[in-house]
Amino acid sequence: MNYECRVVVEPQKSVLYIHTTSSVQDLPMVLGRCYGEIMTYMHEKHISAHGAPYVAYYNMDMDNLDIDVGVPVDTLVESNQSNIKCGTIPSGNYVSTLHVGPYNKIESAYKALITYIEESGVRSTGAAYEYYLNDPQETPESELQTQVLFKLID
Repeated sequence: MNYECRVVVEPQKSVLYIHTTSSVQDLPMVLGRCYGEIMTYMHEKHISAHGAPYVAYYNMDMDNLDIDVGVPVDTLVESNQSNIKCGTIPSGNYVSTLHVGPYNKIESAYKALITYIEESGVRSTGAAYEYYLNDPQETPESELQTQVLFKLID
């Protein structure tokens, strides 16, 4: 797949998230559990999503990924849950591309972004974000859309 990589300016986003770790093999189970907890909390508190669910990756250790699993919300809200946190995704410049297809084939999108970063001379903070733009329960695997971004050093 050919990837169009470009620098985009993203606004700050208010989010509810769970910070956790996971191996890449356990990631589907961990994400399902975390999204379930967040969605249940949002439903109970009448909080609306304001954008696509996401995962923030703070390292690329496939045996021990350091991640935030979250959902953008309309406004910053306080959470009374011990594991569900409120916070923000910072505004600023990001390098972005769109991956279409199965989640387990997303590595090529990361390679394209890393190549773009190296060739363009911009510098990444190392934080990567995946926004899941459609629902895997309703969308064929070949049509899944994931926006992949790396936060750039401003």
